[in-house]
Amino acid sequence: MSNRFFCLEITTECFHDFIDITDWVKQCVESANISEGIAIVFSKHTTTAITINENEPLLIQDMKDFLDRCCPKDSDYGHNNFDIRTVNMNEDESPNAHSHLQHMLLGSSEVIPIVDKKLLFGQYQSVFCIELDRPRRREVVVQILGD
Repeated sequence: MSNRFFCLEITTECFHDFIDITDWVKQCVESANISEGIAIVFSKHTTTAITINENEPLLIQDMKDFLDRCCPKDSDYGHNNFDIRTVNMNEDESPNAHSHLQHMLLGSSEVIPIVDKKLLFGQYQSVFCIELDRPRRREVVVQILGD
């Protein structure tokens, strides 16, 4: 069994930035030269999600609206109360509990089968890296396992 590892640095542009990374994941699979196996796509951040869905502009807006309804930015969250919060504070800390909660709905990773050296996607499936907080530099990794 072979194991290949790839890393992509992304600079996100805005809150709810849906970045289609499907072509990059496909390039990773091609570079790995694996016939059968899996590709694991993983975000190294607690406010940046990885998901598979359709890349259609109206649906993407619907997904953004859904996330906002589930975890509104302006709700009262303990994580956002910097008067009482003392853990994991940074100089540039921002109130982002909604981002962490939206991440819980979407998750950090996706696993995609590889068959005949290709990702086994459905017709409309794309891999997205989704910024749930604010613009910044992010890292996404792909690990490919197989033969």
